[in-house]
Amino acid sequence: MPHLPEATDRPFVETVEPPGRVAAVALVLHGGKANGTGVPKNMSLSMLRMRLFKKQIAAAGAAAGVAAWLLHYRVPGWNGAAADPARDAHWALGEIRSRYGDVPVVLVGHSMGARAAIRVADDASVVGVCALAPWLPPQEPLPRLVGRTLLMAHGTRDRWVDPRGSYQFAVRAKAGQPEVARFEVDGVGHAMLRRASDWHSFARNAALGMLDVEPLWPLITNALHEELPAGLRVPLEVPRPTRSHRPRDR
Repeated sequence: MPHLPEATDRPFVETVEPPGRVAAVALVLHGGKANGTGVPKNMSLSMLRMRLFKKQIAAAGAAAGVAAWLLHYRVPGWNGAAADPARDAHWALGEIRSRYGDVPVVLVGHSMGARAAIRVADDASVVGVCALAPWLPPQEPLPRLVGRTLLMAHGTRDRWVDPRGSYQFAVRAKAGQPEVARFEVDGVGHAMLRRASDWHSFARNAALGMLDVEPLWPLITNALHEELPAGLRVPLEVPRPTRSHRPRDR
């Protein structure tokens, strides 16, 4: 059973590594709350939710050498100017370099974790960010995104984090960096419980696509090629596998 840290401990990670050499990493960042300096809950809903994303990305990317890390923060809150989860994400990126060298990293974050992911997107190892229902206040600073891809998805019925915030941030981001696209998940709230398989499929393809492990969906590449203000309110429609029909014997 993992050690449950005191608030003053350093962060730690859960990892799933491929059987061979690690060629890339997906760093998964869970949500939290605006303020909180106590001991994080290891079995919180936000943590449990992102474990599923970590597991699916690791399974889909194992053959290509993709490791998946889930970060445990020191404290559960963002805490104003302290931006504690972003500090912890910087620590995790340093740990990845220490363990594997200069491998490419994609960040997958939900809510507060998405905000932390975007804060550290200018790290030299980061090639892209998949931000799910990101918490992005109006004055959130823009990182240097040149050479990186930012993909966002937000539920249209999110009552916890206003989708207008992620849209306004996406407009600012795409004005200076064309590799930005945002998708709307119709009828879904903040917890990503409705249409869960769609959220998982989107995050998996976004992560592995930005790592050049598999092609990005045409829906995503088309949105990336759109010019402002297009490409930022795209309905999320997950591609469904086509069935092959074998001719019947006659």
